[in-house]
Amino acid sequence: MRGDARQISAAGAAKASAGEVFAAFLRLGLTSFGGPIAHLGYFREEFVNRRKWITDQAYADLVALSQFTPGPASSKVGIGIGLSQAGLPGAFAAWLAFTAPSALALILFGFGIIALGDQFDLSWLHGLLVVAVPVVAQAVWGMARNLTPDAPRVTLAALAAIVVLIWPTPLGFIGTIVAGGIVGLRLFNVGEDGQHVAIGAQVSRTAAITALALFFGLLVALPALRAAFPSQTIALLDSFYRAGSLVFGGGNVVLPLLQAEVGPPGWVSNEAFFAGYGAAQAVPGPLFTLAAYLGTVSTVPPNGWIGALISLAGIFASSFLLVIGPLPFWDALRRFRPMRSALVGVNAAVVGMLLGFLYDPVWTNAIKSAADFGLALAGFVLLMFWKLPPWLVVLLTAAGGAAVRLGQDFA
Repeated sequence: MRGDARQISAAGAAKASAGEVFAAFLRLGLTSFGGPIAHLGYFREEFVNRRKWITDQAYADLVALSQFTPGPASSKVGIGIGLSQAGLPGAFAAWLAFTAPSALALILFGFGIIALGDQFDLSWLHGLLVVAVPVVAQAVWGMARNLTPDAPRVTLAALAAIVVLIWPTPLGFIGTIVAGGIVGLRLFNVGEDGQHVAIGAQVSRTAAITALALFFGLLVALPALRAAFPSQTIALLDSFYRAGSLVFGGGNVVLPLLQAEVGPPGWVSNEAFFAGYGAAQAVPGPLFTLAAYLGTVSTVPPNGWIGALISLAGIFASSFLLVIGPLPFWDALRRFRPMRSALVGVNAAVVGMLLGFLYDPVWTNAIKSAADFGLALAGFVLLMFWKLPPWLVVLLTAAGGAAVRLGQDFA
């Protein structure tokens, strides 16, 4: 650690046990609607203000780390808080408690889709496809205001949108993020960040280096194993680990990466995919638990409960590695100006990617008629201007979609 970086204790109270961490996060996992930004607000109120497990400065530092690395931001912050209180058992307890309620709900929803699929056309769930349009549009709007405030970054975002529309493959997505980082490195001069604040987690450099080596090693090893040993278990782990490891910008950005993994091989149909995405908006907790639903409804075994657990393990594995790995090096990393400049470009590229994804696959799969457009517009107004919670907008839009389909059937 740099000598001029002053360390501050992260917690003003005695450490909690893994059981206490689990109980605290379980309550949040059952009640935290609204997506990652809302989750971070709930976490701050619970663990900074009420329980005083972590100081405000340390919490801000942990949020910065979670935003700096790919993966689900709120889940990584939760893992970090659990790690600061009860070590690795606390990290796992925090993740499990916050993730399990939404994962279980989506698994059960997946079994419902399987049970009804042979009897009903999934068009009755069309409202859940339509609701993805206002939800992703709201994400684009909010991110663009914060991350593309000037003409160079708006231009970079527009170019990124064009690239992912022309080249909608995992390689294209990775290339866009890398290109955004290179452009940011060349065009944007970002000064040093402020003082680093320790979160109180005792992570050795050996453990951190091991975690980082595992993170990058799995990115290389899983595709190689998949090619050498045709196994659906390895294929699931590879697909979901890569999706969880390459996403900057939160849950909505993972949508096209997941569809690119499960759609082309025929594991999950477009209708079933977007039904699950809509359902994921209506439950609390991280949107990345959509992986549990996709593993459940996959047409290729292992599916069901086993497929759900494999998919969850795959998509969240990198979250643990990217909390444990960077912690001892975070102060030097975020003070490294080229890295911060590159991140500015990456963030602008992420906004552009999300804009491209808003058109394809979200818009192209959901908006099939004037009625669909009207339903999406109503959802956007309810979200953006009436400030209704996303779960309520999901329910209203799903009901509206069902009513539209019912009216068309009787017409």
